[in-house]
Amino acid sequence: MAQVSAGQVTQLAVLFERHHRPLFRYFVSMSGNRELAEDLVQDVFFRMLRYRQSYDPGQSFTAWMYQIARNAGVDQVRKRRPAEIVEIDAGLDKRAELVSASPGPEESVSHGQDLALLRRALERLPEDKREILALSRFQGMKYEDIAEVLGCEVGTVKVRVYRAIRALEQIYFSLEKEKAS
Repeated sequence: MAQVSAGQVTQLAVLFERHHRPLFRYFVSMSGNRELAEDLVQDVFFRMLRYRQSYDPGQSFTAWMYQIARNAGVDQVRKRRPAEIVEIDAGLDKRAELVSASPGPEESVSHGQDLALLRRALERLPEDKREILALSRFQGMKYEDIAEVLGCEVGTVKVRVYRAIRALEQIYFSLEKEKAS
């Protein structure tokens, strides 16, 4: 990114190749909409080009990129009208294609049902908890980078991840009970 900041904008293509898939997975995990995720990835790279002078080589590139991604996502939510909001069930099917590996023929039916239950539980999480899990678990970001993206302390990130996992666990088990009844 330092080269792009210095005016070598063609180097943005290298960054795109390295980072477009993780950004896409992040946006799909947050919105459940593949088309919207594709648009948002493009928007992030456009913004990276536009705001390239704001990049500080002394800080984490990943954190800077996800700050831009987070802002792009927030801006998109503000723009959407209620009629354009994606239904949760439709989003779950699309999200499952990217977040989890497709079960092979050897996978049991019960595993597929557990995975669907987990996706439903993830969808019921509040957005802030879903986001922190997306960044820490799906994107594999370090807590230090997440803290930079969210503008908080590393200890706060650890607590939020722990609470998000516990909330997900509670939702999952309550859905499992409902299913058994």
